Amino acid sequence: MPPALAGHPWLNALKVYTHPRVVGMLFLGFSAGLPLLLVLGTLSFWLSEAGIARATIGHLSWVGLAYGFKFLWSPLVDRLPLPFLTARLGKRRAWLLLSQVCIAAALLGMANTDPVLNLTHMVFFALAVAFASATQDIALDAYRIEAVETEKQGAMAATYQAGYRIAMITAGAGALWIAASVDTTTAAYDVHPWQVAYTVMAALMAVGILTTLTIREPEKKIPHTTSERELHARAKFASLGLSDGLLNATAWFYDAVLSPFVDFIQRYKWQALLMLALIALYRISDVVMGVMSNPFYQEMGFTKDEVATVSKVFGVIMTIAGAGLGGLLTMRLGVMRTLFLGALLSAATNLLFVWLAGRGHDMGALVFTVSADNLSAGIASSAFVAYLSGLVNQAYSATQYALFTSVMLLLPKFIAGFSGEFVDAYGWATFFTGTALIGVPVLVLVWLVAREREAGSGKREKP
Repeated sequence: MPPALAGHPWLNALKVYTHPRVVGMLFLGFSAGLPLLLVLGTLSFWLSEAGIARATIGHLSWVGLAYGFKFLWSPLVDRLPLPFLTARLGKRRAWLLLSQVCIAAALLGMANTDPVLNLTHMVFFALAVAFASATQDIALDAYRIEAVETEKQGAMAATYQAGYRIAMITAGAGALWIAASVDTTTAAYDVHPWQVAYTVMAALMAVGILTTLTIREPEKKIPHTTSERELHARAKFASLGLSDGLLNATAWFYDAVLSPFVDFIQRYKWQALLMLALIALYRISDVVMGVMSNPFYQEMGFTKDEVATVSKVFGVIMTIAGAGLGGLLTMRLGVMRTLFLGALLSAATNLLFVWLAGRGHDMGALVFTVSADNLSAGIASSAFVAYLSGLVNQAYSATQYALFTSVMLLLPKFIAGFSGEFVDAYGWATFFTGTALIGVPVLVLVWLVAREREAGSGKREKP
């Protein structure tokens, strides 16, 4: 490489993707992304082929609710040591390994269960996969936050997303391809192909297990004020005359469950409301629009094969590229500038769907629109993960991050539930324009948060 290029700041920033922990997130992301479709979309295909009623299949999709309620047991992941494992691996790696082994075991359980003969056992194994997978997410988010400094969080998010997307293709199209290649009785249902496919998926969890055994446990940086607050609370409980057992239980509950909330409010005071508003609204444009994207494609005359090809090829490639670019931009421009850019692009690219609605069945326009939309989503996701990671106190990494991600989805998912009625009343063009416009308050919130952040730190980092 020419000396002039070797010292270029953008090329130097690219070196973040050679950091061992950033590289490791690619494989951990694969481990995180693999179980999701195996208890949702791919499992639905299996159950449908087995002749299970559609209503039952719909009810079984509720196993995915485990991901939405993971904040309920995140304090355990934050504070509870695991016998034998924690002493040898450390807290984060111990929980990662336990959850990964449980996922592999539960997938093997699904592989060896015929839903026609024992649907109840299939449900229990699917619930075990979802619960263990959500637990892996909690531990993995905590590991990522503690493993590197804030400016590298965008790069960590980028490699995580790349691994996650590859895993979803593997668990979706890959599992179906394995089952189809083994199936010799196309005229009748045969459980054997599905047993082979799910056994292979269980074996692929070795990617995460080996990575967990290879990486180093991160060092937690717990602020002195946090330790003092917890000690002060314990002293107050002791003054009430509680027995040792009750005192320990009360102090543990305060430290693990209540302290994450108290800590966030005490650190940011009234600004916490501003930050929570930003967290609740940042992905609103994408989430509300995303619910209606497939019905829109269908009404525009695109076939399932066309949509699948564009979303799985161009969409995945551009999401990974956008995530990588977002990680690079957070290194060079800072988190808040990239956060603003991601929000702006996410809202603006929704207007491309207005253009596509006017074009109708135009494959070139579909490829361009999906590519731009996924590129902007990748940039926004990397910046948002880096921002959330910077808000977390490492004493409560798992709990606070789980709460943030729950807040992130609650309002957008609720509003998205009315998207179909809005389209029926006002049409596609108005709907997509509206999803772009609801992104404008997000830009204002990013600007306000950045201004308060600058005033509090004395450093300039405006969007």
